[in-house]
Amino acid sequence: MSHSNSVEFVPNGGWDERILVCRNAPLVDTFIVVTQRYVVIVDTMINEVTAEKLWERARPYLTPSRSLLVINTHADYDHSWGNQFFAAMNAPIIGRRASVPIFSEPDPLSFLQRVQAEEPDIFGKVIPTPPTILFDDKLTIDGGDLTLHLFATPGHTVDHASLYIPEINTLLAADAAEAPYPMARTTDGLPAMRQSLAQLAALNAATVLYCHAPTTLGAQLLQDNIAYFDKLDVACRAALARGVPANPPEDADVIELVGLPYAQAVPPIDMWQNIHEYYRTHGHTAQLRMMLASLAGIGA
Repeated sequence: MSHSNSVEFVPNGGWDERILVCRNAPLVDTFIVVTQRYVVIVDTMINEVTAEKLWERARPYLTPSRSLLVINTHADYDHSWGNQFFAAMNAPIIGRRASVPIFSEPDPLSFLQRVQAEEPDIFGKVIPTPPTILFDDKLTIDGGDLTLHLFATPGHTVDHASLYIPEINTLLAADAAEAPYPMARTTDGLPAMRQSLAQLAALNAATVLYCHAPTTLGAQLLQDNIAYFDKLDVACRAALARGVPANPPEDADVIELVGLPYAQAVPPIDMWQNIHEYYRTHGHTAQLRMMLASLAGIGA
């Protein structure tokens, strides 16, 4: 995927006007929440250029009595690599404590080196910068008119958090749910992600916005994501009962072994069939492999 420094407002689709959706197309949506006391930037996009453009979008709402806060929902590059811009401003950057070591782990750093070589105009100046105000499971921000409840929703990553605003019954799910499904990265992360999805759905939010899904999908996407993994669960249990190994060989066609093609696992509407090929093949295969291992009690 090639990247860009573009940042644009997404037209309001009926959600509360204090929630601004910003898009670095086609990669990610992030958010600005305007409260009486704070202007809160939720995720900093991919570099200092996109972060500065987010700040320019937020700046008109800043006043002597309304200060800037920054939140990272997790440490993935498209959510946190703009942190350095806000750190240079001495703006508070809020994130889960579990995020901090990720910024110096070998895999993210090797990924940074690769994309710096491939797209130096985009990533050449990125300096991974962790959050500065840390929480473990929950943190509440009293914005005066709006209350922002941050809470752990691990699974997609170990450090993931989502944000719920009860006064307007609005959920910012980040990457805990997405179209066509959120990606667990480890076998142990899969059951945690399913628990997080159930936790999000139980909020019964009237408005749900995501970082990787159309703004029109609403709360139904949570149910669709839950249904996807429920179908994987049923199919993988049946496959294990037939003697399919819990850890199939690397060259095995796992979709064929389990007998659950992508098109049967997602809702029968055009949008889900037209998702990027990665989700239809490699991503779907990876989730099936993790489900087989998880059901067999093999952690990773």
